[in-house]
Amino acid sequence: MFDIPSGTEAIIVHGGILVTDAPKASRSAESVGGPEPGLRRGWFELGPIRPPSEGRDHSLLIRATRNCPWNRCRFCSVYKGQKFLYRSVAEVKGDIDAARAIADELKTASWRLGLGGSMDGTVLEAVMDVDAGRRAGNVDEVSEPELRRNCLVNVANWLASGGQTVFLQDADTTIMRSPELVQVLSHIKDRFPGVSRVTSYARAKTLSRKSPSELSQLRQAGLSRLHVGLESGADEVLAYMEKGATAAEQTEAGCAAVTAGISLSEYVMPGLGGRKWSERHALESARVLSEIDPNFIRLRSLAIRKGSPLYEQAVRGDFQIMTEDEVVAEIGLFIENLDCHSYLASDQMANLLWEIEGQLPEDKQTMLATVSRYLAQRPMERLKFCLERRRRSFFSIYGGLPAGVQEVVHRAAAAIEAESPDAEQKVREALMTMKQGFM
Repeated sequence: MFDIPSGTEAIIVHGGILVTDAPKASRSAESVGGPEPGLRRGWFELGPIRPPSEGRDHSLLIRATRNCPWNRCRFCSVYKGQKFLYRSVAEVKGDIDAARAIADELKTASWRLGLGGSMDGTVLEAVMDVDAGRRAGNVDEVSEPELRRNCLVNVANWLASGGQTVFLQDADTTIMRSPELVQVLSHIKDRFPGVSRVTSYARAKTLSRKSPSELSQLRQAGLSRLHVGLESGADEVLAYMEKGATAAEQTEAGCAAVTAGISLSEYVMPGLGGRKWSERHALESARVLSEIDPNFIRLRSLAIRKGSPLYEQAVRGDFQIMTEDEVVAEIGLFIENLDCHSYLASDQMANLLWEIEGQLPEDKQTMLATVSRYLAQRPMERLKFCLERRRRSFFSIYGGLPAGVQEVVHRAAAAIEAESPDAEQKVREALMTMKQGFM
């Protein structure tokens, strides 16, 4: 697919996460010269993240709300310092119309180039060249060129992949009043009749407040899948991380979505309990997810980043970070105790063992065998594997290692090669450094 052009403030990274400069991306139409429709300004808002699966499918991104209404989770730094804003239906519809206008513009360019409506890099370049000419001549100038280019890339990738999936951003679209969300969903269906799947993030606390009738209405209007961050099924962990929901509320919300016929993708975060609650975190998460029986369970291992409250707690020693080996063992305990029919995926860059994936219960033993093979390696072999796997993840984001990161990684690699007594410590330092670039 197509990369974000150089010089812009957004990049596509491993796992399909779209990372943008949040303050700039959050600007509304009012902040760039009045409330003109998105159709006229030539771009639409893009939020900071999307699930890996939506990146793999190159979903069209429509920002229904801005930032996170909760924004207290200790492990998260994505929305810190950003105010939650409830967008109006008219504003969101304007963005949907803008996306449709860009899609039509790209298709027209494709036909003009003799490509019959199909998408490739020449189509994208042609439209961007036209934009550059307009700005140079100050004729029909396209405002906010970085956002415009990012939107062109998103829509071009979406069209090239079939144009069938839409993801509603940001952190909790279901916080919208149900009749208003129905209007948004209906407008998507009206402007893009070929769309077969519309998905969104949702908080369990918010979902638990929706009536069965509301959830059914949303499903009928086209909301086909929800991504919910369970993170943990252990109340101690949920409370410590200030998740804002109990295990019972997580269970209630998940079961309600499943009953309404909405495809459900639940995320669990290995390592989130630290050494103190590791076993309970694994067992209780397995218990809650077994009761919900979602369509998907997605592993998203803890990667503590600077800027999150949890990072400061780890620096103070209040939270004990688990080693890669300990996290893998915890994942094994978690999988062993799952009793459901979900598809389990390890499709996030923070995970060490991408190979852990399969349909439950039939693929359980295969996944456990992957865990056992890793843990059966010699200590130095495991350290080498961890360093190389994390280096590959970093490369997939940035295409190389900055000098400072490269130096730390090289020291770790040399310590492994020499089987130095401090090899484990040096590898941990290198992994922590690289994980600062992970989402």
